[in-house]
Amino acid sequence: MKPSDVAVLVLAAGAGSRFSAGLPGTDQPARDGVAASKLLAPLDGRPVLEHVLDRAAELRSAATVVVLGSGPAADSIEASIAWRQERRVINAHPERGLASSLRVGLVEMARPELASTGAALIMLGDQPRVRLGVMRALLAAAAATPMSLIVAPRYAEGGGSNPLLVRRAAWPLAAEMEGDRGFGPLLRARPDLVLFVDVSGTNPDVDTPADLAHLSRA
Repeated sequence: MKPSDVAVLVLAAGAGSRFSAGLPGTDQPARDGVAASKLLAPLDGRPVLEHVLDRAAELRSAATVVVLGSGPAADSIEASIAWRQERRVINAHPERGLASSLRVGLVEMARPELASTGAALIMLGDQPRVRLGVMRALLAAAAATPMSLIVAPRYAEGGGSNPLLVRRAAWPLAAEMEGDRGFGPLLRARPDLVLFVDVSGTNPDVDTPADLAHLSRA
């Protein structure tokens, strides 16, 4: 599978409440949501989300779709990021969890102008150390095993199963998902649909200020 056969979907609509709650003096995360957005937190001098978008751009896929939340925090992200040609869409109900953002993003990807893309490569906006090599490994595995509907990394040091390549035929499965678990339960319940690709290292989230500090030192 070539990069041009894939559209990247970046999920960036989460409230980041754990990150806000971990900041000194932040006792009202909702009020301080704009200032406390983890996606705008600086890492190596740039916002966390921009690192994710860099990797997406390096893949040279057919398109990149970014799902943002609604409200002041999302407005701040929209205004602060150095966008390229990413397509941005709004999840009007981000409180319904990651599954709702998946559905919003996949609806955008189903538009006629993206009809030639055969798969979505799903990335999380709070994983700034995502590696281009892992993304390419997923595409290579998908090309070698066309019957696999979902291709996921299996990190040697643990750390979830993202980014995740999902063929178009599996997109309707998102209708069955709820909350913040995304495709996770499906990966466990239907291993027959999934091809796991063993890769080195890990792919950490930025959930708290301590996570960000750890990545800054790494």
